[in-house]
Amino acid sequence: MSAKTIAIIVVIILILGGGAYYYSQMMPNPAQAAQTATTTPQVAGQDAVVGTGATAQPGSRVEVLYVGMLQDGTVFDSSANNNNVPLPFVLGEQGIIPGFQIGINGMKEGGERRISVPPELGYGNQDLKDPSGKVIIPASSTIIFDVKLVKVSAGSSTP
Repeated sequence: MSAKTIAIIVVIILILGGGAYYYSQMMPNPAQAAQTATTTPQVAGQDAVVGTGATAQPGSRVEVLYVGMLQDGTVFDSSANNNNVPLPFVLGEQGIIPGFQIGINGMKEGGERRISVPPELGYGNQDLKDPSGKVIIPASSTIIFDVKLVKVSAGSSTP
């Protein structure tokens, strides 16, 4: 074999090797894809003020002041719409979206927290509409709540 033939073979091998490397880097890793597909949605919370009172836990009756907004800052609901009367509910009982309850759980009375709720723990892939049919929360929206835990008291039962 001539030196020219050997050089051509080396160049072809380098090109094929480089192509294989590039292909392996650009294709998704099946292990990562499987891990991403099974990731559990989580609520994120950040305390602005840590309370000093009783701790909210499942079965507790809590009262909160809140502002609910979309990620772009558009407010869709607020306790201010109800003359700043706190929203009462028993933590863990149905009637309040799961992500909101998860975000309240563990707060102390007097605390203030920003809660980010993914769609899976909020309103899912359905639009939330007002009685006139206007979309208040678009489908698959992550929603944000600024909450203040006003009161925690013993509930009537443990959910």
